[in-house]
Amino acid sequence: MSDLIHKFAEKLRSLREEKNISQDGLSKLTDIDRSYIGRIDRGEVNISINNLFKIAKALKCQPADLMPEIDLSDD
Repeated sequence: MSDLIHKFAEKLRSLREEKNISQDGLSKLTDIDRSYIGRIDRGEVNISINNLFKIAKALKCQPADLMPEIDLSDD
C-alpha cells in the first residue's frame, strides 16, 4: 500500500490510543466491522470518505486531523 495510507494509519492509531479507544471500541462507535478497523489501523486498506467521517466523529476530531501532511516542495 502507499506511503500515504501508512501515514494515515499511524495518525489514526496514535489518536485512537491517545483517546484510549480500542479497535473494538472504535468499531462499535462507527458501526464499521472490527476486522476492517484493524486493517485500516495497519494501513492495509484505502478507506472511503464516509468511513473517514465516521471515524473522525467517533474520535471527536476533524477528518483533516487524521490526514497525513504532504510535501509541497518541487522534487
